[in-house]
Amino acid sequence: MINDENSPLPMPAYEGLRDGIVELLDFARVQAARRVNALMTATYWEIGRRIVEIELDGADRAGYGELLVERLAADLGQRFGRGFGRSNLFQMRAFYVSWPAERIVQTVSGQSPFMSGERSIEQLAEAFSLPWSAYVLLLRLKSDDARQFYETEALRGGWSVRQLRRQIDSQFYERTALSRDKASMLSTGGEQNADDILTPEEAIKDPYVLEFLDLKDEYSETQLEAALIERLADFLLELGDDFAFVGRQRRLRLDDTWFRVDLLFFHRRLRCLVIIDLKVGRFGHADAGQMHLYLNYAREHWMKPGENPPVGVILVASKGEAEAHYALEGLSNKILAAEYRTVLPDETLLADQLAKAQRALIHHDDN
Repeated sequence: MINDENSPLPMPAYEGLRDGIVELLDFARVQAARRVNALMTATYWEIGRRIVEIELDGADRAGYGELLVERLAADLGQRFGRGFGRSNLFQMRAFYVSWPAERIVQTVSGQSPFMSGERSIEQLAEAFSLPWSAYVLLLRLKSDDARQFYETEALRGGWSVRQLRRQIDSQFYERTALSRDKASMLSTGGEQNADDILTPEEAIKDPYVLEFLDLKDEYSETQLEAALIERLADFLLELGDDFAFVGRQRRLRLDDTWFRVDLLFFHRRLRCLVIIDLKVGRFGHADAGQMHLYLNYAREHWMKPGENPPVGVILVASKGEAEAHYALEGLSNKILAAEYRTVLPDETLLADQLAKAQRALIHHDDN
């Protein structure tokens, strides 16, 4: 903390300097994220174009497009990691189909974007002023007219992705079409809510940006949550060799929404995945619904042949209480559910360990 006595500048002058630098850095970070987004979007569009062109060459072969994408997903995933799975590649293909060349070529000064090399991607990036997250939202819309409307209004009003999502969810296009005073609707539609504003940090840490740049991303809600997750992971591993650690903050994406599984283990004796979700706040019915979403996703995408269905544990770490809830409902085999309860750690034991970890962390912070 700088005060008037220690500062070489009067406090008003120092505050002006500091605030100006903060504003400069915030602006630069937002611009950097926008530039990355433009290049990413152009790259994904070009990937979609190349897939479509190769598909057309093999149009006489049944299932050619499916096989092509499957092969690409395997090869690109091995080379570049996450972000190039089957569903993502089909999304890039759909992006090109919905934004064909004739629709965007005028934006890049009439030059053909089909040249090879980095320069063409630089030129093509000029055609995409919205972030990739926005185009993912627009691809959900079935009507091309609605897509063009929201794209135009987002560009005209400088909408953030959050604002675009809110307008789509509130059926702004349909309401405007039905309104007798369309000019007034369009004017008020550009007004921002407090929740619409995206901070520079959020822009940089957009999951799509991190995925595209292949950067390591940390998604703990708080330092407390991260510390609790680490201690619980250590505790489960200390119980014996039944628990095998698979991952922490394991990410999954459904449509355009990202989720994170706090801890993922494999239980060797039960031959099943164990999903652990930590809630710093109080337990709610939405938490149970979210866990069942994780379990359904894991059953379809993560479970290997011969394994039993995954089981979920919801740990609640709200102030003054610690609870554990097993998500066993919905299992077709009740005998298996009973076995899960017998073999997995007792719920009280997990809750006690969670409370102990909380006390230890609080005591450590006090010292």
